[in-house]
Amino acid sequence: MTLINNERPREIAAIDMGSNSFHMVVARVVGQSLQIISRHKQRVHLASGLDSQQNLDQAAIQRGLNCLTMFAERLQGFAPENVRIAATYTLRQARNAHVFLKRAENIMPYPIEIIPGTEEARLIYLGVAHTQPNAGRKLIVDIGGGSTELVIGEEFDTHVLYSKHMGCVSYNKNHFQNAKLNSKNFAEAQLAAQQKMESITSKYRKFGWDKAVGSSGTIKAIREVLIANGYSDGVITSKRLNQLIEQVLSFKTTEDLVLLGLTDDRKPVFAAGLAILSAVFSALNIDEMIYSDGALREGLLYEMEDRFRHSDIRTRTANAMAKQYNIDIDQANRVQHTAEYFYDQIDTHPGLAKSELSILLSWGALLHEVGLSISYPGFHRHSAYLLRHSTMPGFNLEQQTVLATLVRFQRKALKLEEMPELSIYKRKHLYPLIRTLRIATALNGQRIDDPLPNIKIKAEKEHWQLMLPVGWLSSNKLLAADLIKEQEYWQKAGWQLSIAEEQ
Repeated sequence: MTLINNERPREIAAIDMGSNSFHMVVARVVGQSLQIISRHKQRVHLASGLDSQQNLDQAAIQRGLNCLTMFAERLQGFAPENVRIAATYTLRQARNAHVFLKRAENIMPYPIEIIPGTEEARLIYLGVAHTQPNAGRKLIVDIGGGSTELVIGEEFDTHVLYSKHMGCVSYNKNHFQNAKLNSKNFAEAQLAAQQKMESITSKYRKFGWDKAVGSSGTIKAIREVLIANGYSDGVITSKRLNQLIEQVLSFKTTEDLVLLGLTDDRKPVFAAGLAILSAVFSALNIDEMIYSDGALREGLLYEMEDRFRHSDIRTRTANAMAKQYNIDIDQANRVQHTAEYFYDQIDTHPGLAKSELSILLSWGALLHEVGLSISYPGFHRHSAYLLRHSTMPGFNLEQQTVLATLVRFQRKALKLEEMPELSIYKRKHLYPLIRTLRIATALNGQRIDDPLPNIKIKAEKEHWQLMLPVGWLSSNKLLAADLIKEQEYWQKAGWQLSIAEEQ
């Protein structure tokens, strides 16, 4: 008798909210591999909606929301842990990104992560590495609507990665105004891109690579035009790029462009993307480049699945940062263990994964003293600055903001009005984390190895109570004074910290 396994394979989905287009890819987990079962793409032209004040106009916001509405239909029934959505350059830049994210909450029941440029670069590399299993060192170039990512890596590890503020939508807007196409405009776009490359050119050339690989829409479009013009291998070379530039400059406007293999929706930004790629070729002395279907969305998919089998890259990042800033690891571990112990005792907010908040608390506790590397006075503010502005592979911008907020409020006055705006989390989710970390740092303020006694905590909204062993505080007078001061900080913030002894 043959037994049939009726268990449905796990399906996961990733959405890349780019500056030019939104992409969604859905995959089925089959054994140790991913099987792509559907792809969806919609031109949104989000970057073209940024005004001079870096605010998204209402038309661009609506285009984005309309696309997410379509994508949401395909994702009905997907569990939150099986969907990951990443927003890139335009929402990183937009001052009113929170307006878009707030409206998107009513359409897409999954968190939208705004990721830093370096994180975008890392995920792009991961997507390419999984779909281009060539041995050797690879240079990956990904020209998007608002930014260009350049990464050198081997196998699944990155060595050098940068994200530059140059993209086909923004360059079209800045250098090809009114759709005018001429050698002067094109040269200006090339020069602007070469200037952006100037600061990294030497480092990349020195590091070197075995194969150059391009990904995403701009490079895909250039490759398709080359194939349609007789270059069946699809390889992009300097000579072929120069020939293509001559062809493009024979037209007076981008609207007039008629090239074999060029789609109508790519026409407006094709010249700008071509200028950027030719500048990258020139700056890095690239001989030839092949194309990869893998990009950011595939990187999101593979990492989503990898996190169930491999150590979380964010743990490696946190440990590396602790080492980089020479933190007192014994003290960090004491505070971390105490915070985890207390947080396990309290009730979390309904509808939010406690484990997700718990791990952020754990990393925040581990890194709460990174600011001591700058100075002791105000070290909590220094710690917050480092966590907010450092390159932290694996973390999105909101997660870095949460970590920065936790360490900022670990001590001293609770100026809660200074808390930043959040989109994935809410302030009420962070308050228990802040209270827990403050108690953990206070109880370990003496920095001694003696283990803490059995301490229990009761949390009832803004009123928390510490239950201490009888007589323990009387033999720890300095700690008792610190806790009294902590009670005053809580009271000024509208919270209450009670201290009692167990009978």
